[in-house]
Amino acid sequence: MARNKYPEETINQILTVSLHLFVQKGYEQTSIQDIINGLGGLTKGALYHHFKSKEEIMQAVIEHLFKDVDEMLSGIRDDNELSGLEKLQKISRVSLGNPAQDEMASVAPNLLRNPKLLAAQIEHMIEKAVPVYIQPIIEQGMRDGSIRTDYPRELSEVLLVLTNLWLNPAVIQTSPEMMLRKVRLFDDILKGLGLDLFDEHMFQRYEELFRLSAREVNSEN
Repeated sequence: MARNKYPEETINQILTVSLHLFVQKGYEQTSIQDIINGLGGLTKGALYHHFKSKEEIMQAVIEHLFKDVDEMLSGIRDDNELSGLEKLQKISRVSLGNPAQDEMASVAPNLLRNPKLLAAQIEHMIEKAVPVYIQPIIEQGMRDGSIRTDYPRELSEVLLVLTNLWLNPAVIQTSPEMMLRKVRLFDDILKGLGLDLFDEHMFQRYEELFRLSAREVNSEN
């Protein structure tokens, strides 16, 4: 790849290639040369013009990865037309419908073998997504009567920990059938807490993602 005269485009290409490599090979197993090879012509000097180290690239990848998530969550949180429960339902639909979910599922990363990516996801979830986005939505639901709970912080953590870790095939790999059973159990648990978040279309979407992930894992074995 010829050196791009538009720095932002070059940086975005570096981040896209780096994320793909970090997910496929793992952060520790990915070298700067691997990233350069994936960019098809960018020199090492040009890469170091934008990033001083692989660690700095990783940090930029993480920030880039969560930027769209934060924008989506803040947009829904600040929508004055929706109740607290409706906001949670919309977050579930939008998250599952994101085309990036298909890409991640088809790559079938094992985040247990990518501790930096997994740790970054957990850190973002606990330190930002819960207190900045999900908890305020649940507290709004408590005020408007659409959500009944005495534990807004704890319920926020349960929602994100279960959806992002327990129901994430990149963390716990199992059969699509077993994962769908887990989703239906999760739905039962939430309904017991007064949260009706899932519909049949979302169950089908979960199953589709699980099958994409399982297909990729089987192709590697």
